[in-house]
Amino acid sequence: MRSERAQRWGQLHLVTTPDQRHAEVLAMPRLGLGLGLRHVHFDHILSRWPTEVEWFEVISENFMFSHGRQRHILRQVAERYPVVMHGVSLSIGSTAPLDQDYLRALKTLAEQLQPAWISDHLCWTGVLGTNTHDLLPLPLTEESLAHCAARVRDVQDMLGRPIVLENPSTYLGFTGSTLSEPEFLTALTDQTGCGLLLDVNNCYVTCFNHGLDPVQYLETFPMASVVQMHLAGHTHRGTHIVDTHDRAVVDAVWELFRIAWQRTGRASTLLEWDGNIPSFDACAAELHKARLYMHGEPDLNVIAAPGRVEPDQLSTPIGFLVPEVMSTTRTA
Repeated sequence: MRSERAQRWGQLHLVTTPDQRHAEVLAMPRLGLGLGLRHVHFDHILSRWPTEVEWFEVISENFMFSHGRQRHILRQVAERYPVVMHGVSLSIGSTAPLDQDYLRALKTLAEQLQPAWISDHLCWTGVLGTNTHDLLPLPLTEESLAHCAARVRDVQDMLGRPIVLENPSTYLGFTGSTLSEPEFLTALTDQTGCGLLLDVNNCYVTCFNHGLDPVQYLETFPMASVVQMHLAGHTHRGTHIVDTHDRAVVDAVWELFRIAWQRTGRASTLLEWDGNIPSFDACAAELHKARLYMHGEPDLNVIAAPGRVEPDQLSTPIGFLVPEVMSTTRTA
């Protein structure tokens, strides 16, 4: 049977239901503890092939149009470790049409790399041909939900696999929103069968910025669809927190990870470090702190404690994009 959505891509696909996609999500592997693959660590990885990291996550845009040394290194890494592709430009919430050139390049890289899964963010990154290189928030409404669900189904048809979407850090909300983020993501997974990437740091940052309870956020998050988690550091500015990925994970986020780890059934966990990146060994040591928080009861006092106010910083994701990617502003 030829799906109407697939006809728009000019390809033959069997109709895949949300339940079938969800079954694919449930079959995704538990990879253990991983690290974001960053160019400053290339030489260390190639010379030692470290065993203290079980898998790597790559920024899709850094490799989609590269056929030089970076792609060669990526192929070598993928021959030895499980790899996941993580994007920042899918713009699933944009009102502009999906970028078919982008999706074809993404699919080509996936066919060559054979990642465990492909992920991006619940956000929009641009409109009218401009890419802001930031992850912008959506109005959380039924209309927005229907729009995103249709686009997720199209992307999954194009890629021939479920996609995995991450909860972003947000700094403002829409007064017209009628759903919480966990409610929105629950409905989105029900309607599309997509997987989820639970960024525990983003949970903490967003909840602080909006005056929400991060523990309650996790209690209502659709954990059955989570295949991966992110850990990262942030910058606390007193009145708000900025998601900077440029320092160690704070104790409150570790305590939230303790909750999430137990409720997701050991979802694959990855440390992001994208600014002021320390040595590979230092990143691996920070990653392995996760083992200290996989069991036991969370310390709710630590979660509720005020953080240390720090100097102003810029938000990610711009820090981990290579210069060639940053030089273009084109988007869907």
